[in-house]
Formats: sequence, C-alpha cells, structure tokens
Amino acid sequence: MRSKKFLKAEQARLVWDAPGLLAGVDEAGRGPLAGPVVAAAVILDDSRPIRGLADSKTLTALQRERLNEQILANALCCSIAHATVEEIDTHNILQATMIAMRRAVEGLRLKPAKVLVDGNRLPMLDVLAEAVIHGDAIVKSISAASIIAKVHRDKLCQQLHDEFPHYGFAGHKGYGTPEHLEALLRHGACIHHRRSFSPVAAALARVSAAGISFNAETIAVQVEVSVTSFVPSMPGFAR
Repeated sequence: MRSKKFLKAEQARLVWDAPGLLAGVDEAGRGPLAGPVVAAAVILDDSRPIRGLADSKTLTALQRERLNEQILANALCCSIAHATVEEIDTHNILQATMIAMRRAVEGLRLKPAKVLVDGNRLPMLDVLAEAVIHGDAIVKSISAASIIAKVHRDKLCQQLHDEFPHYGFAGHKGYGTPEHLEALLRHGACIHHRRSFSPVAAALARVSAAGISFNAETIAVQVEVSVTSFVPSMPGFAR
C-alpha cells in the first residue's frame, strides 16, 4: 500500500521553467522577393496589458499601427533586428531568419529567462528557448513581436518604394505579385532584390537572354547593409 507521503509527492506540481522575464519572438518578410527579413523580440509588462493582440496577419493595417504604438509604449522592452539581402542570398532565408531572431533577442535591454519563438525552429541563443507552432496566435508576447516586426518592415518597404517607385514596393511589400514580376522583367533587379529567390533569378535570366541592359544603379551587386542602418529613425528599437 502506498504511503500518504508518496501520494503527496506524486501529486506535486513540477515546474520546469526558471522564473523570470518571458520574451516572444517572431519575424516578418520570409516570403518576399526583396528587402531584409525582420525579427522582433518583446517582453510584455503584465501590469500593463494590451488588448487586441493577435497574429499580425489577421489584423488590418490600422489595427497593427495602433497596437504597434501601444506595444512600444507599454512593453518592458522591445528589440527589432534585420538580416540583410546579402545574408539571405548567402545563407538562405531560413538561416537568415534565425540570424535576425538571434539579433533581436540579443538587442533586448533586459535579458529574458526564457524565449518563445513562433514556428518550429529555434535560433542559437544563450537562454532557455521553446518553439511554439502558431505561437503568433496563442502567445501574447509572440503576437506583439509579430505586430511590431510587420509594421517595421512595411515602413521599410515604403522607403524602398520611395527609392525605386517603379517596382511598387509600397503596395505588394516585396511579394511576388504579377505587378512585381512584370516590373522585374521590365526593369531588372535593384540592389534590394533577393537574387537567390527563383522568381528573381528567372527574371534576370530572361532579361540576360533578351540582351536588355539597365543602368548601373538598377543592376548593382548587392552591398552589405548593417543590421541597424534602417532602424534609428524608427521608434522603439531596442528600448
């Protein structure tokens, strides 16, 4: 017969996670044909809850903007980081995403005890971490990270549009829409296009086969862009 002492031990709650701050991490921009991939890390303040947090893809642009302001104002700390187009083309988009996520976590003003990352892969981190499939829909800190990453990248795409308006970056955000593919065929690739992505490579091959030439600015080889080069003008970076 089991002792009461044994029964009590058997029913005791096991706590595997160390107590401390919890950070949520997500990315924006894995699928587009141009621009950096952006990652964000957020540590929310439990005493200042934010209503309406959800997967950024389910929200309107206006909802994301409003929530972005609340997150930057009320979270304990936030960090936004990039992996450049050159890094994407060199390492592949998955590894570049992991690089951006690691940079985002390392950029946090406060060090978390644990990091929850959207998806099924984890970047190399020096803290406890867990991958959460569909985490952007079920974990508030990941939802917050998905929102600020998306808003930040959309602003970068507006900057790309201002620089190269004939590609339509402000509208399609770099994704392979018919408009974007047509612009690639007509104008070639600019310095912000991911040449390792097959639609860009195919468009460049067609252009080359047709013997069409473009100005040096348009077809310039991708140059390295620092992770923070786009960020200082954006509020809330590594606050």
